[in-house]
Amino acid sequence: MAASAALQGVEALIFDVFGTVVNWRGSVTKELVDLGTKYSLPDSAQDWQEFANEWRAGYLENTRRIAEGGSGSNNVDVMHREILESMLSSSRWQHVGKVLNEEARVHLNLVWHRLDGYSDTVPGLYELKKNVIIATLSNGNIRLLVDMAKHADLPWDAVFSGALFNSYKPNPVTYQGALTHLSLSDTPHKVAMVAAHIYDLRAAAKVGLKTIYIPRPDEETDGAKSEDVKSKEQGGEVDVVVQDFRELARLFLPSHGKPRL
Repeated sequence: MAASAALQGVEALIFDVFGTVVNWRGSVTKELVDLGTKYSLPDSAQDWQEFANEWRAGYLENTRRIAEGGSGSNNVDVMHREILESMLSSSRWQHVGKVLNEEARVHLNLVWHRLDGYSDTVPGLYELKKNVIIATLSNGNIRLLVDMAKHADLPWDAVFSGALFNSYKPNPVTYQGALTHLSLSDTPHKVAMVAAHIYDLRAAAKVGLKTIYIPRPDEETDGAKSEDVKSKEQGGEVDVVVQDFRELARLFLPSHGKPRL
């Protein structure tokens, strides 16, 4: 079965954002390096990457816990700031905390609104937009996703956030909520989830969505390896594996000049 056949009838794509659409690690690390230069901090680029990784790990831990019914904020800006404050008071990073006033901390916390896309992201999304609905389904809050779209030129047709559904992925209510707003709750196979994280796609599949995997560097979690993810045609569990958004866009080119929708 060809990849295009596996996606037959799909009218909308919903995208994980952090790590799938935008390069959070590179973007955050770059701003941290600039911050270190501004405040004459001795940390190396490797140290700042570890800072970014620790910040992200706190986000993953908290969103997963809340998705499973735990308590906590459903606004990622609030969550990021709580994690940041905890880090800046830790023995590892207190030297950074000592030089950052409130204004600097607010600006740094909003770095997650200023993430850049991968090189294939923007051209791929613009091509996809011609033939299918493209929308986010992210744990980021709405303002974060809108700011990021403006910053990185991400041409979404709609922005769905876990905050709209009072939870986070991989709670099924998030995927079901997106289906409802797309008026496709009765036909979930007409929507495909695009992600660089197999846990996200597994949760989407349980709700009935098609699944598209795109490997991104160092994005898998929970011990998963991107090279192990295969399409169903290859004996794996996802519907399609693509290497970038340009390849994905080619799967949705109209046949015989007729539009997909």
